[in-house]
Amino acid sequence: MSTTQTTITQTEPELPKLSLALRASTQPLQPTGALDGYEYLSDLLKAQNSDELIRELAIIVSQRNVVFFRDQDITMKNKNWYLGNKLGILSGRPKESGLHIHPTTQPSELPLEIHTITNKKDKTKEYDSTLNISQFAASQWHSDITFEPVPSDFAILKIHTLPEVGGDTMWSSGYEAYDRLSPAFAKYLEGLTALHDAQKFKTYADATGTQFNHGPRGHPDNAGDALHAIHPVIRTNPVTGWKGLFVNKIFTKRILELTKDESDALLGYLHRLVTENHDMAVRFRWEKNSVAIWANSSTVHTVTRDYDADREGFRVVSLGERPYFDPASQSRREALGLKKRIFTGA
Repeated sequence: MSTTQTTITQTEPELPKLSLALRASTQPLQPTGALDGYEYLSDLLKAQNSDELIRELAIIVSQRNVVFFRDQDITMKNKNWYLGNKLGILSGRPKESGLHIHPTTQPSELPLEIHTITNKKDKTKEYDSTLNISQFAASQWHSDITFEPVPSDFAILKIHTLPEVGGDTMWSSGYEAYDRLSPAFAKYLEGLTALHDAQKFKTYADATGTQFNHGPRGHPDNAGDALHAIHPVIRTNPVTGWKGLFVNKIFTKRILELTKDESDALLGYLHRLVTENHDMAVRFRWEKNSVAIWANSSTVHTVTRDYDADREGFRVVSLGERPYFDPASQSRREALGLKKRIFTGA
């Protein structure tokens, strides 16, 4: 049986080459309260002031890292891809940025921009040897596609096939991780950059004989077989103007200004900062028709490895800008006038 492959097209006008991957503005956006009273995403899309509401949603997601919606009638086969695209557009992303096409997404009746999240995929093929696969669940914390030069700003996920128990998703805040740093250490990290790499996806495609998407993968700069990029260790979120830690366990391989030993030690500490502070995280238990929307530019996430039954869903990932650090930006707690949390016991 043959299928007709469709893709999601963009209609925004092109900008000069100089503007590629740069946001139109880095001025932080402020919420207006326009979302008050709305519960269903489909109502946002049908409203006369839909653009205003979706822009408001992008601001709220950027501030809170992740938001959840229960019992939603929206599906990836009609409107969800549109919402994912508009979140980035209406919050000021570069016009060259669109929806990401994952390197391993295979042609189907769905657009390539809709990526299937599934445990049916034999992910052992991403490794040269199964002995290289970590048995620590904390090894799976990540932000989506940070191996791309222009990574994600927003992502939407709807799980359509659920195990009876387990398969939750956890998110942790890059804002709060930054606020846990001492001022001197934070200042030091602000001058560092890190290598992000996902060669494992090319390894998977070669091992399984499946199609590899050479690109462009949603942006002209996201192309080719070399799935790696260099990003600042501390990143400014352009929607909020807040600083956040921007490294993750899966894709961040090396801090470039340090020796390997120094880099390993520092990344180990930064990963512990995320995984050993449960108060920075939220755990979401999926139900039928639940939807999660999160900001990849300021959060990391992972699935809980506590299930064996099928788990599958559709994800749409919007692309933002090349990550940058603005020395004039503030931390979340500084911007909101909140004191740092210092724990001294019960």
